[in-house]
Amino acid sequence: MIALFDTHAHIDDEQFDPDREEVIARAAAAEVNYILCAGADMESSARAVALSEVHSNVYASVGVHPHDAKAVSEADYLRLAEWAALPKVVAIGEIGLDYYYDLSPREIQQMVFCRQLDVARQTGKPFIIHDRDAHGDIMEIVRKQAQGLPGVFHCFSGSWEMAKELLKMDYYLAIGGPVTFKKAAKVQKVAAQIPLDRLLVETDCPYLTPHPHRGHRNEPAYVRLVAEEIARLRNISLGELAAATTANAKRLFGIE
Repeated sequence: MIALFDTHAHIDDEQFDPDREEVIARAAAAEVNYILCAGADMESSARAVALSEVHSNVYASVGVHPHDAKAVSEADYLRLAEWAALPKVVAIGEIGLDYYYDLSPREIQQMVFCRQLDVARQTGKPFIIHDRDAHGDIMEIVRKQAQGLPGVFHCFSGSWEMAKELLKMDYYLAIGGPVTFKKAAKVQKVAAQIPLDRLLVETDCPYLTPHPHRGHRNEPAYVRLVAEEIARLRNISLGELAAATTANAKRLFGIE
């Protein structure tokens, strides 16, 4: 018997409206015993909190994705802190920078990212970082603003050199569906070398569906495919990989 933890899912997404209960049941059948529903704006954070309150195996994080940084108000930071006091809200995120789409001005993204790191510090919660095409600025902000804070870089896409620097700062790195793609040599190298006590697995569903379901909606049950591929890359059993990554997630998120 194994127990997997999908540490980053968006099961509040409207794509799951027709069959959300079945999706959660399929995850359990695939031995995915824990799901973290990650907030990406104030509305999705509220939905994540609500789902965590009605499903014993679902936890929530609250935060505003860089895409929506331009819409954040002062009241939103207070609301995030209020949510963070709830027992099943285990992190602030996903937060960070996204220079691929640039849907919010970069200086606004940076300011909102720093303010949400402040919320993490005030509430004693770890952070979940979104980083797309912004490695340099992310690293600079984390070095200056996040010292002493626990956190995870979700769907890690950086180099092994960047990974080594983050590992020196005691951060966790989460690997998702792209590790199963044929042309994913960089992420496969990182997944094979991360110390086992710093590794998390995730889906980022409904996005980034792993092989062989690529092109279809992703869901938490498929984190098993991610874990199987990483176990293969590391030449260890799925059971060993699952035990380590689930223990890591529980430690990071303060789950008994």
